[in-house]
This record gives sequence, structure tokens and C-alpha cells, in this order.
Amino acid sequence: MALIDSYKTEYELLRNFIEQEEKEETTEKVAKDLAEVFTNGNKVLICGNGGSNCDALHFAEEFTGRFRKERRALSAIAISDSSHITCVGNDYGFDYIFSKGVEAYGKEGDMFIGISTSGNSGNVIKAVEKAKELGMKTVALLGKDGGKLKGMCDYEFIIPGETSDRIQEIHMMILHIIIEGVERIMFPENY
Repeated sequence: MALIDSYKTEYELLRNFIEQEEKEETTEKVAKDLAEVFTNGNKVLICGNGGSNCDALHFAEEFTGRFRKERRALSAIAISDSSHITCVGNDYGFDYIFSKGVEAYGKEGDMFIGISTSGNSGNVIKAVEKAKELGMKTVALLGKDGGKLKGMCDYEFIIPGETSDRIQEIHMMILHIIIEGVERIMFPENY
């Protein structure tokens, strides 16, 4: 049955991710760096297109609200405001919708996370370039072979899936683990 094959594909992607020790180390490093960003009074900016935009919104609200237990809000912004996106898209073009947000909100000492299941999203590429120009730490969550974004960021996670849904499922798991890692570092009394 095709659904069983789909489940097996998801399982293989997840197993391959978990078995790569360097992915665990990278996840821990990102959580430590992000905890340092917050401790220093800075913020994280995150963006993506379509379902990845939904993942970006989910990630940000876990910090501005709460994840598991009560704690102070942490500064996280998903670049997803529809007025900003339509304004910039109209005036500059779709490739600039995220980089203009990074330019507006980002500064040295902040972190930027870009999500692209293809690794080829022009607007995420331009946002990474702007974040690096501003001296921000950069993280990419990518799919397939990493596309054009491969190697552009300080940290990257490449999920070699073929479909966006399977890639996004693992991306969301990574984002949740990063959130938990930040909370364990900053609020150890909650764990």
C-alpha cells in the first residue's frame, strides 16, 4: 500500500537524521548560540515560504509565548506580516520580501534562520546575504541536496527528502529540539 511506503520514507529520513552525530552536535550548537543571543538581549528572525512560513510562525510563537513551562518571553520574529510582504513584493519584487525584513529588524548579535525545502528560494537567499552583511549568526533548514543555499550559513540542516511535506516534518522536529535546548540552557529549573 502506498501509504505504508510513505511512512517508511518518513521513517528512513528521520532515522538517517538521528544517526548522524554531527546533526546532534549542530543542533546543540545552534541552541547554545541562540540562548546566548537571548541572554545578550538580542533576537532571532526566521522566515520561509508556504508551509515553511507556517513553521517559522510556529517557531517564533513558541518563544514569545511558551513552549512547555512558564518562563519569560523571548524575542523571536517571523518575517511574515502580510502588509510587509505585499508592500515589498510590489515595490521591490518577491525576492526581497525577507531581506527587507532582516534589514529592518536585524542587527549584529542577532540570529537569522532561513527555511527552504528546495534550498533555492531566492527570497531566503537574499535574506541570508543581508543577515551576513549585518553580522548576524545564520542557520539554514534545507531539503533535497541543499540547493543554492548549501554552505551559505554558519549552520545548516539538509534533509535529503524528495517532497516538501516530509522535509518540513523533520524541519519542525529540529526547530522544536532547538527550542527545548534553549529552554534547558536558560531555564534549567523548568527541567
